[in-house]
Amino acid sequence: MDKVLDAISDKLLPLANKLGSNRYLAVLRDAFMLAFPLTMFGSIIVVLTNLPFFNDSTKATLASLFGNGQNATMSIMTIFVTFGIGYYLSRTYEVEGIFGGAVSFSSFLLLTPFYTLLDNGEQVTGVLSLDRLGAKGMFLGMIVAFLAAEIYCRTTKKGWQIKMPDSVPPAVSKSFAALIPATLTLSIFLVLNAVMTGLFHTNLHDVIYKVIQAPLVGLGSSIWATLIAIFFIQFLWFFGLHGQILVNSVMDPIWNTLMLENLEAYQAHKALPHIISKPFMETFTVGLGGSGMTLAVVIIMAFILKKKMYRDVGRLALGAGIFNVNEPVIFGLPIVLNATILIPWVLAPIIVTAFNYTVMAIGLVPAPTGVSVPWTVPIFFSGMMATNSVLGGLLQIVDVVIVGFLWYPFLRVLDKQDDSAL
Repeated sequence: MDKVLDAISDKLLPLANKLGSNRYLAVLRDAFMLAFPLTMFGSIIVVLTNLPFFNDSTKATLASLFGNGQNATMSIMTIFVTFGIGYYLSRTYEVEGIFGGAVSFSSFLLLTPFYTLLDNGEQVTGVLSLDRLGAKGMFLGMIVAFLAAEIYCRTTKKGWQIKMPDSVPPAVSKSFAALIPATLTLSIFLVLNAVMTGLFHTNLHDVIYKVIQAPLVGLGSSIWATLIAIFFIQFLWFFGLHGQILVNSVMDPIWNTLMLENLEAYQAHKALPHIISKPFMETFTVGLGGSGMTLAVVIIMAFILKKKMYRDVGRLALGAGIFNVNEPVIFGLPIVLNATILIPWVLAPIIVTAFNYTVMAIGLVPAPTGVSVPWTVPIFFSGMMATNSVLGGLLQIVDVVIVGFLWYPFLRVLDKQDDSAL
């Protein structure tokens, strides 16, 4: 068994290292993290203005007073992501990041229709629709930001710049240096938008949404794709590789888009379109003690297992586990390369996630509203915040019990092994 695990590890390490060091995946991850504090602020506002014991009139009043807290943050998340992609990608090329971010964002706006349609079909020009700056424009924003930043950086690296004398202030000099690359980049996207609107009488927002975003979002919102993602997260962690970073770098754009679509529906008092979303993954997987839902494991180790080494590790890891940080148990039990507990480590999150999806699909527990909850919030509270219902918190407690039952027989086997070593 050890030889098999070593062989798998030898194959996985190079692949994981390539994915982890991939320039574009790293930039995408950092761009979403740039938006994190802003979306978190917006989520807090949504929670506070939609508390379950408020009536509809109170909620409407609070929304009119404080609604911009969400409109200026979560609803325009694509703005932050496009700027972040341009900024961080430019820095990897050792090009001035602030101009790269501005060019990427402006390129996205060049392809964005400055009009909206009213319910009666009337077209109002000179305005930007929030949905194009949020969920509906997310994939176009990412594609355009990467392309614009690449063009801008490569043009800059070729030396197509206006160089100013050393006596000129640095801010002025940098602005002139960015002039030609920025003009070239923006011209390309301006012409592209002219072609789409003039020849095809459409816009890239609608094309990308129908051809790319909608199918990907539909795939990512399925329980089967989610379970496959969780399997790879657990499998990679078993070999000591950070499964969340590797898998989420691919899935986060989809899960975040699903989150924004849920939030828009929730704010409009419509039925939530998705169960799977970023808050679902944060609250009902990582939010149960960290990667692998190990809060129950830590509790069993701390208070039920007999061996002192396991009790000590469990008690040391319990404080961190309550806040969903579980590296102490992953490397202290250890879970990494421990064949005895491979089965519950991989299967427990899959089973519990399928269970959570089922109870939400049949309506026993409401789905997450789209509010982003920090993954460090302890269980019950995070579930209640994510679903705007106490049932979300109770579901998390049930999840912990299920994980405990699935893990207990294997932990008992582990507890009986290698007595001579203690």
